[in-house]
Amino acid sequence: MFDSIRRLFSNGQPARRIARVPDGERWYVIGDIHGRLDLFDALKTAIETDDASRALAKTTVVLLGDLMDRGPDSAGVIALARKWGEERNVRYVSGNHEEMFLESFSDREVLRHFLKHGGRETVLSYGISLDDYRRMDLSQMRDAMTKLVPAADREFLESFEDLIIAGEYVLVHAGINPKHPLEEQKQSDLRWIRDRFLKHSAPFSHVVVHGHTIFEEVEDTQHRVGIDTGAFRTGRLTALMLEEDRREIIQAVTAEDGTIAIEKVD
Repeated sequence: MFDSIRRLFSNGQPARRIARVPDGERWYVIGDIHGRLDLFDALKTAIETDDASRALAKTTVVLLGDLMDRGPDSAGVIALARKWGEERNVRYVSGNHEEMFLESFSDREVLRHFLKHGGRETVLSYGISLDDYRRMDLSQMRDAMTKLVPAADREFLESFEDLIIAGEYVLVHAGINPKHPLEEQKQSDLRWIRDRFLKHSAPFSHVVVHGHTIFEEVEDTQHRVGIDTGAFRTGRLTALMLEEDRREIIQAVTAEDGTIAIEKVD
């Protein structure tokens, strides 16, 4: 497991860049959930258990965006994410799927694009039947979404942040544009960038923890950590724990019999 990490230490390449979060702080960063309420609920419990087992710290949980679409219960994920934020310090980063969802209420072409890229599952999770979904045109779909999606859910998603700085880390959905400092990043890059960021091999100002691009295993390089392990496709949802200069991985994994197991890697 995590062969890409082990190879860094077995083929003569330098060890990962050491980065720190401030002393006395602990961060749990969760990758793209994409409507997998079952995995999210199990990972939430595992994080609470892990946090309680450690020394007292100022703990922050961060969801890296794309809570919704593709998986079966986006409405449930959004509800649980909101509730968790009422219980402890949880911060939320906006992803490209939150952007599409919110814009689809006012833009017909964005709605069309949204429905083709995972939005179908989201609107079904809010109570639109499959039969109704199939017979609706875009105008009818927008009217139904406006009626069925609680205003509080839309307001919650609109409140999400673009990026979060945690000591020597920056936490962001898709990545950053290597040409610009953090304070000059465009929202579109933070939510959508891919190749220009992933192919950049030189150091950034901070180690970037990101989702958006699916990796079969957590991709921990010298300058970025990709933690989108494709929950909706692979049945594996990942959280990265950061404390002092340590990184640890906690995952909720769907077993062959359909149960969910928790796996940890130091």
